[in-house]
Amino acid sequence: MALWFECKVRYDKMQENGTVKRVNEPYIVDALSFTEAESRIIEEMKPYISGDFSISAVKKTKIAEIFFDQTGDKYYMVKYNIITLDERTGAEKRSAVFALVQAADFDDALANFRDSMKGTIADFDIASIAETPVMDVFPLDLESKASQSQE
Repeated sequence: MALWFECKVRYDKMQENGTVKRVNEPYIVDALSFTEAESRIIEEMKPYISGDFSISAVKKTKIAEIFFDQTGDKYYMVKYNIITLDERTGAEKRSAVFALVQAADFDDALANFRDSMKGTIADFDIASIAETPVMDVFPLDLESKASQSQE
């Protein structure tokens, strides 16, 4: 299971009107520790940012899974509840789970989430879906790491 960290990157960004503005944008990376998350986001951002940049924050997220859709340019946080039945008392128990869904808009996010959950055995209900400010997600690519270590 992946451990996802939100890293905020502060840098000067060229605006559409030609002015330069200092921004602090969130990105999600897959890492084992805070140190690795900071190191990974620095390596991932180097090709995209010219000039100085800094990592202003690194924090663990509650994201359990991420569903990608290459046609989407936004990320939506879906909070859903896994519904289980307590065998002793017969009461329903709900456990909140968070998923990040890449999509073009709200309707696509809902459709992508439902498609991704089709094979799920557990009962669930969607509690909320909200657009996030996340700019991009960088999952760990084990294949490229393996080829780099063999060189």
